[in-house]
Amino acid sequence: MTETAGRPLGPGTGPGASATGEGLIRRRRRRLRNSALGAAVLLLVAAGAGWAGYARLSANITPDEAAAAELARYERERPTALVRDAQNILVIGSDTRAGDANRGYGKGVVGQRSDTTILLHLAADRTSATAVSLPRDLMVDIPSCRREDGTRGDPVFAMFNHAFEVGGSACTIRTVEKLTGIRVDHHMVLDFAGFKEMVDAVDGVEVCLSEPVDDKAAKLRLPAGRVTLDGEQALGYVRARKSLGNGSDTDRMERQQRFLGALVDKVRGDDVLLNPVKLYPLLDAATSALTTDPGLASLRGLYQLARGLRDIPTDQVRFLTVPRTSYVYDANRDQLVEPEAEKLFARLRADQPVAVSRENSRKVPRKDTGAGGPDGPAPAPTFRGYTAAEHTCE
Repeated sequence: MTETAGRPLGPGTGPGASATGEGLIRRRRRRLRNSALGAAVLLLVAAGAGWAGYARLSANITPDEAAAAELARYERERPTALVRDAQNILVIGSDTRAGDANRGYGKGVVGQRSDTTILLHLAADRTSATAVSLPRDLMVDIPSCRREDGTRGDPVFAMFNHAFEVGGSACTIRTVEKLTGIRVDHHMVLDFAGFKEMVDAVDGVEVCLSEPVDDKAAKLRLPAGRVTLDGEQALGYVRARKSLGNGSDTDRMERQQRFLGALVDKVRGDDVLLNPVKLYPLLDAATSALTTDPGLASLRGLYQLARGLRDIPTDQVRFLTVPRTSYVYDANRDQLVEPEAEKLFARLRADQPVAVSRENSRKVPRKDTGAGGPDGPAPAPTFRGYTAAEHTCE
């Protein structure tokens, strides 16, 4: 008998103490409990980090409570939404110089104006999106609006960007609704610094230049061909007038549309929306830069908006400028071209498709409902514009 065999048998070592014995079972239970505890701790840590990130991103967004209160005062005069689940978001690019990050973009510039304004229509079934640029020089009727100091301005016929200067986003929304008859469901305001941060968050955006650019005013010096712009360069690119194109605001708006198309393509092409490592910096930059209506002033609100955009094909994301021409009394101002402008607004109100083309073609259907004659349905009107898929170099 060996030494081991001569020892007293301890608990768990007697007959039946095998690989399926009581001791091993207890040890396995302890290991399972410890593993479960460890997993629970890891889950709590991950959840805590996720919640901290969620809370930070949500806290970044500035809710535009003043605009919401002002719009509520005029609820009875606002248009009624005609199609359930269709959404209209007004995107306002502010040229304010307030804050250290914006101060360097112009000396002696007081107040704020809407440097860029885009009405984004999302189809109810989320199969298409239409972004309509509204020229800042468009002559429009601006209602009586509340100023920042609490006083009210008189109704006036003036340049469109005067609405933002006088009464901020609420005045701009009321002006757009009066002009178009389209209910604005949400709005967001983005300043210079916020635009730059969003571009940098996606590691730049590629554009195509037919010739070199050297613009001291825009602090922009770029070679011809394919160029990836960082945030600072992108801001100069979308704001420049004298050194790019024909120097008109029309040309600048088309350039802005093409840049936004390239940005949409970059976000989708890099799977940013599906990659948390890439998505978080973009969300952090975007939320830090945005002032939105209370309905969008949370990460959940923005996520729902982004989710609606995620599956729209790039060739169904359309950019165009509202039909307009030189104002009859001042060639440096714009006015709407009718009936084309109203046909565009009517289609957006009814959530009907809008076709765009590089050609300056506006086919007028026999009926706005799309009903045709003996040859079948009439074609939808076509407006000069681009899709997000058309930003690439030719």
